[in-house]
Amino acid sequence: MAEPTTAPASAESGPGPLHPEPVTKRRLDSIDLLRGVVMVVMMLDHTRDYLHSGAFLFDPLDLSKTTTAVFLTRWITHYCAPTFVFLAGTGAFLYGARGKTKSELSRFLLTRGLWLIFIEVTVVRFLIIFNVDPSMLAFLQVIWVIGVSMICLAGLIYLPLNVIAGFGLLMIALHNLLDTRLNIIQFTGPDSLLPGFKDKILMLLHQQGAFPIDGFPSPIVFVAYPVIPWIGVMAAGYAFGTLYKMDGERRRKLLLYIGGACVMLFCLVRAWDVYGDPQHWHKQKTVIFTLLSFVNTTKYPPSLQFLLMTLGPGIVALALFESVNRGAIGRFFITFGRVPFFYYLLQWLTAHVIAIILHAVFGKPLRWLFQTPLEWFSHPPTGNGFPLWVVWVSWITGVLLLYPLCKWFAGVKSRRKDWWLSYL
Repeated sequence: MAEPTTAPASAESGPGPLHPEPVTKRRLDSIDLLRGVVMVVMMLDHTRDYLHSGAFLFDPLDLSKTTTAVFLTRWITHYCAPTFVFLAGTGAFLYGARGKTKSELSRFLLTRGLWLIFIEVTVVRFLIIFNVDPSMLAFLQVIWVIGVSMICLAGLIYLPLNVIAGFGLLMIALHNLLDTRLNIIQFTGPDSLLPGFKDKILMLLHQQGAFPIDGFPSPIVFVAYPVIPWIGVMAAGYAFGTLYKMDGERRRKLLLYIGGACVMLFCLVRAWDVYGDPQHWHKQKTVIFTLLSFVNTTKYPPSLQFLLMTLGPGIVALALFESVNRGAIGRFFITFGRVPFFYYLLQWLTAHVIAIILHAVFGKPLRWLFQTPLEWFSHPPTGNGFPLWVVWVSWITGVLLLYPLCKWFAGVKSRRKDWWLSYL
């Protein structure tokens, strides 16, 4: 999402802070820094998928099979998607605060949302699997859900900000009421029952799954990211953008209060363990594994507890990043945060190519790296992959390779104002 370097405090109607300030470039650096950090971490998860010897053989979060290192390698990436979607909503607010009219902002969100959905089912799909097999029509992940959420936000922005905030927070807080009320037929293969129209809609809305478009055999859609409550996350992020109209000290305090309250609420709700996540925690064989069980919340779709656990620390980080000395490390991550979509596409390509090269060099199976996810799950590859340390080294190598390209494109976006740049 493109963001302004300055914006008038009066960009939104309604009561403002006592001492409003323009949205300055320095303040936006804190957003770019956080976004850059989570974008870099995101590539770790995708590199693990392609390179770890245990990928597709067991769930890295399954405490009966995983190790602490494998668990944390997967778990740390939980912070990526919520932060990405939430800040996309904040970016939409800041884009509008540049002086855009409601209709201009709405048109941008609508067209960019449609563009992202198109890219998800074409370019991203190809980068993930390197094939054009028509039997796998779509693999709907985070870019799809951002696109749908932007389309919804295009209409929501006409409502008062407190209504948008209430809508987002209520969807986040209440959507887990659906957990025990959905009875969906899942497609598991040629011999399974076929999902009906209602089942397909519910998968798109709130339950991960796959379904053929029109009976079997026909092209299959795999829904990795149902859209609820992600629409609410983006709406809450949009309302959150109003904090960037406040004076710096007041905003930092509010960021710490809000983020800290989310962390405390997560601890309380998770300890209560009655509502907010379909996956309960249990005492394990060691204290460390009990702690891992406690933080092992549900991502698909993201539960209330999952979002409190991830967005709370993210908001605290925004407060800390406002006063931190940027330095070379800060500028490194800010570069990625300024071109998140460009980086997102390249990191899939880079992780995939690195995996192909390493598997070829060391004589490991290659065919699965050109198959669809349904083939991965139904016939997990064997003899593939490497130890976890290879995953980490490959991830760091990939990020360093992408830095010059992202720095170049960030410079292009800062120098030029072509309309199409706001779509990348």
